[in-house]
Amino acid sequence: MKTQFMIPFFLFYFSSGSTQPPGSWTDGKTLRLDFIHSGTDKTEEISLDEFRLEGPWSGPAGVRVDSSGLGLFRGEVVLKTGETVYAEGFSSIFGEWQTTSEAKNGYRRAFHESFRFPNPNVPAEIRILRRTPDGRFSLIGAFPLNPESRQVNRAPVLRSGKLKEWFIGGEPAKKVDLVVLAEGYSEAEMEKFFLDSDRLCTSLFSTEPFLSRKQDFNVRHLYMASPESGIPNPRKDQWPATAFGFQFNFFDSDRYVLSSANKQIRESLSQVPYDAVIIVCNSPKYGGGGIYHLYASVTSDTEPAEYVFIHEFGHSFAGLGDEYYTSDVAYDSFNPPGFEPNEPNITALLQDGKLKWQELADPGIPIPTPWKKMGFDSLSAGIQKRRSELIRTGASEIEMESLFREDREKTQNWLRSEHYYGKTGAFEGAGYESRGLFRPELDCIMFSRNPDHFCKVCRKAISEAINRLTQ
Repeated sequence: MKTQFMIPFFLFYFSSGSTQPPGSWTDGKTLRLDFIHSGTDKTEEISLDEFRLEGPWSGPAGVRVDSSGLGLFRGEVVLKTGETVYAEGFSSIFGEWQTTSEAKNGYRRAFHESFRFPNPNVPAEIRILRRTPDGRFSLIGAFPLNPESRQVNRAPVLRSGKLKEWFIGGEPAKKVDLVVLAEGYSEAEMEKFFLDSDRLCTSLFSTEPFLSRKQDFNVRHLYMASPESGIPNPRKDQWPATAFGFQFNFFDSDRYVLSSANKQIRESLSQVPYDAVIIVCNSPKYGGGGIYHLYASVTSDTEPAEYVFIHEFGHSFAGLGDEYYTSDVAYDSFNPPGFEPNEPNITALLQDGKLKWQELADPGIPIPTPWKKMGFDSLSAGIQKRRSELIRTGASEIEMESLFREDREKTQNWLRSEHYYGKTGAFEGAGYESRGLFRPELDCIMFSRNPDHFCKVCRKAISEAINRLTQ
C-alpha cells in the first residue's frame, strides 16, 4: 500500500467513535496537556497552558500503566479513587537543557511541552513527575481535570497538508502508529518529501527488529509545506522560513536538529493517529536528534541519512542512549556519577556480579570486557580535531562527508579486529563518558555509523517498546 493517498482511513479516524468499552473511565478520545516547563539547572516549574481535545485515542484500550521505567519524566492520569489508570514515561528538551553549560551558568529558560493520554470521562488529576537519580519519581506538577470544564479546548482539529500511507498493518489501537512529518520542504517539493521519507522508511524496516515486526506498524507520511526550502543553520547565517522551527545548532551543538515550536508540531500531528514521530528536514547538511517519546529528526540529503534516521528513532521510540563518547556534545554530566543510567543499553556496573543485560551476555565473557580502548580513543581524537577545524572554518558539506567516510573506514577496521567484536559483554566508553559507563557490544547503531545492525540489548529494548503499544 505504498504511496497511496489515505483519504478513506483519514475520514475513518475522525469519524470513528469510542474504542473503549462501555463504563470505561475514558470516552475513547485523546486529551493533550500542554504546559510550560521552566527553570534553571537546579530548579523547575510546570505551568498550565491548556487542555486540548484531539481525535480518537490510537493506543491500546483500557487501563495502561507503563512499567518500563524509561524516561526522565512521567505523566499520570489519577482518578478520585486514587487509581492510576494511565501512565507513560517521556523525556524533554528542558530536561536535556538542564545538563548544558548554559543552564549550569545560571541561565533560566522555558520550553513548551505536552503529555497526551486517553480523555477521562470522570474527574481526574493529571500529574507530571520527575525521576530522581536513584530511579524514584517525585511530583513536580498536578492539574485537576473536570471532563465538562469549559477550560478544555474543544475546537475542531484543523486538517491541512497532504497525507499518504506508506504501510498500514491494522487498526490504530493495535499497532504502532508512526508519522513521518515534513519540515523545510517548499510548496514545490512535496514529491521530494514523499520520495525522501519512502527511502528512509525502507531503510528502517530493513533493519532488525523493525524488519521482523513490520506488521505491527502503521506508517504515514504527512507533508506540510514550509514557506521556503531548507532549515536554518545559524553558524552560516542561513535562516529560511520553515513550518515548525527546526534548526541546526540546538544547544549550540552544530549537528543537533530540534525545534522549540512544540505546540505547532502537536497541532499539525493531531489530525492523524500517532504513537511516534520522525521529522524529515530538507537539508544537505548532516544532522538530527532524538528525545524519548517526543520525536526524532533527521536531515534528508546526506550520505548517512538512513543511518541517522534509524539511530535517532532508537532514542525517541525505545529510550536508547547514545553509546558513543568521543564526539563533542552539549551536555555536561548527562548521567550523574554514582547512579545507574536509565537507558536500557548503558550501565555503570554498580551491582557487583550482576550485569544489567546478563541474560544476553555471551557465556564466560569477562565483565568488564577488555578492548584496545586507548588506541581507538587516539584514532577518534584525531578525527574529532579535524572535524572541529572544518566546522570552525565553515567547510563545505562535501568536505565533511569525506571526513565521515574516512572516520567510518578507520574505526570500522579497528573495531572489527577486536577479539570480542560481535560479543555481548560490557565495554567501557558510553553515554558521552570515556570512563565509568559501559555499552553491551563494541559496535552498534547507537555507537557509530559503521554497522547496519543494533546490538542484542538494543534489539530487545525496541521489541519491548513495540510490545507496549500492540499488546
